[in-house]
Amino acid sequence: MSSSDSTRGSIAILGTGLAGMGHAGGASEQEIIAKASCMAIERSGLRKSDIDGIITSSLISPWWVMRMAEYLGIRPRFSDSTMFGGSAFIADLKIAQMAIDAGECENVLICYGSTPRSAPSSSRVNQMRAELDPQPYEHPYKAFNPVSSYSLAAARHMYEYGTTRKQLAEVAVAARKWAQLNPDAFSKKPLSVDDVINAKMISDPLTVLDCCLVTDGAGAIVVSSAKRAKERHAKPIYVLGSGFAHWHRQISCMEDLTITPAQESGSKAFAQAGLIPADVDVVELYDAFTINPILFLEDLGFCRKGEGGAFIEGGRIEPGGAFPMNTNGGGLSCVHPGMYSIFLIIEAVTQLRAEGHARQVKGAEVALVHGNGGVLSSQATAILSSSL
Repeated sequence: MSSSDSTRGSIAILGTGLAGMGHAGGASEQEIIAKASCMAIERSGLRKSDIDGIITSSLISPWWVMRMAEYLGIRPRFSDSTMFGGSAFIADLKIAQMAIDAGECENVLICYGSTPRSAPSSSRVNQMRAELDPQPYEHPYKAFNPVSSYSLAAARHMYEYGTTRKQLAEVAVAARKWAQLNPDAFSKKPLSVDDVINAKMISDPLTVLDCCLVTDGAGAIVVSSAKRAKERHAKPIYVLGSGFAHWHRQISCMEDLTITPAQESGSKAFAQAGLIPADVDVVELYDAFTINPILFLEDLGFCRKGEGGAFIEGGRIEPGGAFPMNTNGGGLSCVHPGMYSIFLIIEAVTQLRAEGHARQVKGAEVALVHGNGGVLSSQATAILSSSL
């Protein structure tokens, strides 16, 4: 497969930064985002004055991009705060590419952070969301969302394709084994399949260990034109292709609980990159719940629909397995501050620069990152590479 798309690889990721991972120790969201952003800018080989674009969004504030630009002391020529839920920061790569290619800006900071663990306010936030963003076919029934929505998808996949409870649990076990190799990961206690299955039930068939963490954390990346990337960084990581799609907002409006818009976002990303799934060396998938990676592996073309459970069995996605997946520990064991996709990008860059140390995937040259937002609602895919 080849691509004639002139935008293939037109942007590159330079610096990355992390801050407040796990527990921010009393620092505010703005403070840890600023720390991660300053780290990313410094590591990019740029100065803060070189940043003329900023993209960020928040679960709680529609004004967040203005707040962060003000806090960082940036006067951007381009800014965006489009909110797609957890997939947003991979979708932002497409927005950054279009802005840079159009000459609207040269160097874009993409950043996110939150502190739901050290400053919990989930009950108030959930109440505000119900009032400001009502789901008319669901809120009257007081569903325990988002968990119950994902449990519907899991139950349907199990019913329709024979996916087993053990296969779901293996996703969490593999994530924990990767986390044990990552100094930034929050949860490192040994975990077995039985531990996952016998944990506290949250929404059948998902137990608490099938669900992502609630942690603090911030991440940032700096994106620039590929034409000048080599001048600025010794190891720029090129965005070969990206895609985004959303088909529904509420789970009750999802046409098929086993098929997600990842089919569309993935096909767009692969087409722009001129690659196929077999070309990918490492995969970073949004694992808010254990069913997610199984669905995404199918929809992105790594296996056929209904075969995702069997695909991940037998340690295949664990360290040393044939299919390295979620190598930082994922949202299940590394970090999950409300939205997660910025951390997928940062981990992929780490792998492609061979900076993963104990968790490094040998010879990784191409990585796929995939983000999920809402209740399997918005999907964003990007294919990154250490070379054009």
